[in-house]
Amino acid sequence: MTASKRPTWQVRATALACCLLFSSMLWAQSGGNANPQSSSEAQSKTAPAQTAAPAPSAKAEADDTYVIGPSDVLAINVWKEPEISRAIPVRSDGRISLPLIGEVEAAGHTPHQLQQEIARKLQSFISEPDVTVIVQEIRSQKFNVLGQVARPGSYLLTDSTTVLDAIALAGGFRDFAKQRSIYVLRKGADGSQSRLPFNYKDVVKGKNIEQNIKLLPHDTVVVP
Repeated sequence: MTASKRPTWQVRATALACCLLFSSMLWAQSGGNANPQSSSEAQSKTAPAQTAAPAPSAKAEADDTYVIGPSDVLAINVWKEPEISRAIPVRSDGRISLPLIGEVEAAGHTPHQLQQEIARKLQSFISEPDVTVIVQEIRSQKFNVLGQVARPGSYLLTDSTTVLDAIALAGGFRDFAKQRSIYVLRKGADGSQSRLPFNYKDVVKGKNIEQNIKLLPHDTVVVP
């Protein structure tokens, strides 16, 4: 049978099948090749924004409250100057000695004040010196223990030293120590002196524990 004599329904069916096949090919191309840029843009619109954390400063901030004293050990760092950077103790006269600038008064200054003074003196030798001063070891802050203890004397003070700690460091009591009559002598900013009671017997039993105060520089624990 020739094409001209085929039934009309066969021609229409063939044409319909071709149309369906062509439509399927077009749909697959449009759906399978989705625009990746559009997808990423949609995700960026829905995803929460993330802010990068600021980088920490490379230069440590100097303490502006602590006052340097004799015997303290200072860590002095001059940026890109290893021959000047060093750990150095403060002498008994309150001074330190550094290359290029010689003697510098350290005692009585805060680390921030000292690093400014060192930087000022270094300007004659180094362009824009970057100086950091940190108290590496605190040795100038001391307290005293006197009276009926095994080892009376001066001791290095830490941030957490209490009256009980002081007695322990001094070796404990002698035989006739009046453990209920201990007191702390403390100088005020105006030069006045206060007397703070400490009853050892009560404190070790959990009574009047507020008497077990933290010691301050130059406090004196007296054990009668």
